[in-house]
Amino acid sequence: MLLIDTHTHLYSAEFDLDRKQVVERAIAAGVKKFFLPNIDSSSVEGMIALCNQFPENCFPMMGLHPTSVKENCEEELAGVKEWLGKHKFCAVGEIGIDLYWDKTFFTQQQLAFETQIKWANEFSLPIVIHSRNSFNEIVEVLQKNKNENPHGIFHCFSGSKEQAEKAISLGFKLGIGGVLTYKNSGLGQAIADIDMKHLVLETDSPYLTPVPHRGKRNESGYITLVAQKLAEIKNISVEEVAEITTTNAVEVFGV
Repeated sequence: MLLIDTHTHLYSAEFDLDRKQVVERAIAAGVKKFFLPNIDSSSVEGMIALCNQFPENCFPMMGLHPTSVKENCEEELAGVKEWLGKHKFCAVGEIGIDLYWDKTFFTQQQLAFETQIKWANEFSLPIVIHSRNSFNEIVEVLQKNKNENPHGIFHCFSGSKEQAEKAISLGFKLGIGGVLTYKNSGLGQAIADIDMKHLVLETDSPYLTPVPHRGKRNESGYITLVAQKLAEIKNISVEEVAEITTTNAVEVFGV
């Protein structure tokens, strides 16, 4: 059984003491590929170092996370563009709009999102979208920039069935993670009738740890728990979930 974690922050400080062991545990559990989203200039070095350490397994993205869009946004974006021009990346991400923590830089987040959508088109890359309390705002930007052919993944999808269908209609797959295992999330109901061809698996580790490990550090090996829950919801085997979602991930990233 081959699984792909389409979104994991294995380079983050939470893994500094046992990063190699975490990656090896996940590989032993059948998770053979890990796609690493960038946050900002502070995360690039660690991300690329991990990809160099596991070149057959880890693949980097390049982008500016919306919560890192601050006063120095232009400087950070310049760094993103520079990296896109000198290194190979599998996607532009994670990018988008986050209105959960702070709305101070909402306008700048919109502009940064649009700019990076254009770069994704320029470099023929998919995008990985961070959307928190901002689904409608994200859709507005995507529709405004439809000529840039944005496509990729709605990371950590946790919306309604209607939102799922909207994201799919815009050319995106849905990143399904630990939230699926949460009792009152409603995500299982939202995606119950969504065709499996539109879904990919992710952990967002070290965050959003699935049950029964919720409250502890998440890691990529736990994606098997998400796969098991999805198999239960879809009334298919875990092996079928793995096969379909892996095919979907390869379709997005081309790796």
